[in-house]
Amino acid sequence: MGRSERVVATIESLLESGAITGHKDGNYGSLYPRVDEFGSVGVPFLTAKSLRDGNIDIDGAPRLAEEKANKLRFGFIEPGDILLSHNATIGRVAVVPEFIGRLLIGTSLTYFRVNPKKLSARYFAAYLAGLDFQNQLKAMMSHTTRNQVPITAQRRLRIVVPPLPEQHAIASVLGTLDDKIELNRRMNETLEALARSLFKSWFVEATQSALPKGWRDGTVDDEFNLTMGQSPPGESYNETDDGIPFYQGRTDFGFRYPTARVFCTAPTRFANAGDTLVSVRAPVGSVNLAAEKCSVGRGVAAVRHKSGSRSYTYYFMRSLELDFARFEAEGTVFGSINKADFHAIKRATPPSALVEAFEKLVFPIDQRIENNENESRTLAALRDALLPKLLSGELR
Repeated sequence: MGRSERVVATIESLLESGAITGHKDGNYGSLYPRVDEFGSVGVPFLTAKSLRDGNIDIDGAPRLAEEKANKLRFGFIEPGDILLSHNATIGRVAVVPEFIGRLLIGTSLTYFRVNPKKLSARYFAAYLAGLDFQNQLKAMMSHTTRNQVPITAQRRLRIVVPPLPEQHAIASVLGTLDDKIELNRRMNETLEALARSLFKSWFVEATQSALPKGWRDGTVDDEFNLTMGQSPPGESYNETDDGIPFYQGRTDFGFRYPTARVFCTAPTRFANAGDTLVSVRAPVGSVNLAAEKCSVGRGVAAVRHKSGSRSYTYYFMRSLELDFARFEAEGTVFGSINKADFHAIKRATPPSALVEAFEKLVFPIDQRIENNENESRTLAALRDALLPKLLSGELR
């Protein structure tokens, strides 16, 4: 196989030649579901938010009532389809896994259904997630007034198409890395569920009937140091790694740690490595951990227990889900919580010895989660570095 066999083709030309048999998004106009047509049962309805780190959160997707779903003409996807987010959140990619029942996408996602005799789905997904295609999306967005890349514009974007055996070989190499990243993700979900169960048993269920000996009524202010974010001057923001990571809200939050995408050269408020980050504006209550010293804008607060216990802080903040939801619901235009209200959230205060015992037990679990996350980031960087070399034929 020589490099001369590689073809650079537009998505539109592949559509014309039949290499892709499906390319569509969801339903528009009167067919687009209303808010009151969603519930806890029905057909999972995926949006750009459902895609994260190459995976699809089907379980966490809202459900569309079967009666409404039966009236829709478009947006039903199948296992093996490749999803691309193209509206508001741009460039997230995932391959649809096997699932039971029906699955719908909204208008923020495009699905591609490839002909396996001409194009490998995993190769195609890897190419869409790669730097070349992502740069094409950014360039396309720079020519529009809205933060989106419509389907008609997507058809003009280019992909490199090697012979099918080589596509499978490339997909196999990259798939091995993706499989390890996915294994780490599942392992971390299991470890976090264990730690959250321990916290619930020690600090939530223990106080449901009466305060145990040594406990007292208290508030968040009694136990935690809280730094509310403040936005630096807009001209100090950049995406060229100049300054320190900056988080304005939950946009860049991940499973455990945020992704450093925006940087700031004139920070005003800080979070230190290991601090718990909490979104305090639209939506309220998303929780992450700071992987390094960073700047926090007005949509984020940094929290740490006064003893310095970082694991206890993280799981305590995760346990405030219902309290945060109240502030989200009470927002006039969008939800928010100020410092006084955050401080005033009521919770029983445990003895310091119990906090220390929990930290000693759970911190090693969190360290393992952190190690897995770091390994996955390294593997993802390796995958992204390999992709252009594999595509060019520099690596065989």
